[in-house]
Amino acid sequence: MKSLIVPILLSVLLPLSACAPGSEAGSSAGTEGQVATQPFVTGAIPDQDPEKLQRLYSKLSDYLSQELGVPVEYKPVTDYAAAVTAFRVGDLDMVWFGGLTGVQARLQVPGAEAIAQREIDADFRSVFIANTASGIEPIDDINELQVFKGRTLTFGSESSTSGRLMPQHFLQQSGVRLEDFRGEVGFSNSHDATIQLVQAGTYEAGVLNKQVWESRVEAGEVDLDRVQVIWETPAYYDYHWVINPEVNEQYGDDFVERVQAALLNLDATNPEHQEILELFGADRFIETENSNYAEIETIGRQIGKIQN
Repeated sequence: MKSLIVPILLSVLLPLSACAPGSEAGSSAGTEGQVATQPFVTGAIPDQDPEKLQRLYSKLSDYLSQELGVPVEYKPVTDYAAAVTAFRVGDLDMVWFGGLTGVQARLQVPGAEAIAQREIDADFRSVFIANTASGIEPIDDINELQVFKGRTLTFGSESSTSGRLMPQHFLQQSGVRLEDFRGEVGFSNSHDATIQLVQAGTYEAGVLNKQVWESRVEAGEVDLDRVQVIWETPAYYDYHWVINPEVNEQYGDDFVERVQAALLNLDATNPEHQEILELFGADRFIETENSNYAEIETIGRQIGKIQN
């Protein structure tokens, strides 16, 4: 009788022990289930053509998913403010922000970190452009920005660092106020749109990020007989990746470091990596930190774009 009882007990207890919360099998299955249903979601400020952004971030998502071992999704947003809001409420785990929106987002999410930028983002610049029919000629000094008084001008997005914040800062340094332009200043919502509006003569002048200008010129998408650069600004910090610290709770204590490493490991000598870097207009990504954007925060407060 005893010989029959032992096999029966073993047949009952073994399945129970395999399903116990502390067992390796249960832990592994639970982790896999959690990752599969909760992808790491990235986003970006919509500063360029949506089709280009979709292509860029789809390729980056595939790369990050392979490197991190978790599903990665790109979720587009409608405007700059929506990117900040989505990061604040947790709809986006990591976002490619401009300098201003990055500061705004980090102020609303305690512990959020700026983790990576392109090399050019430590030495970023804007360009003021003008329709050639306007008669506005190129200038060499910030004090000569007075040439824009009485003209029509469009910025990019209202929250753009390179298309609004820093250009307005330099204008104010030269003594030019928004009230000095003819009519209300415009907000095109993207750097590409700024070029198109100035080229078409809708506005006499505009300002946008230098990188977009140069890439569109190189691609032959700008009619240089109709629009030209008037002035290039001094350098400042701009675009960067900001990540929510809560991802460590979801994917592991070292997840922020793993994401940063994946971005820094993009290598231009690898053809697949090179395509991603080229779409970003970058040779590589480098480390950055929150303190690099202190000047952006100060200027943002001065012109009323940061109030908290």
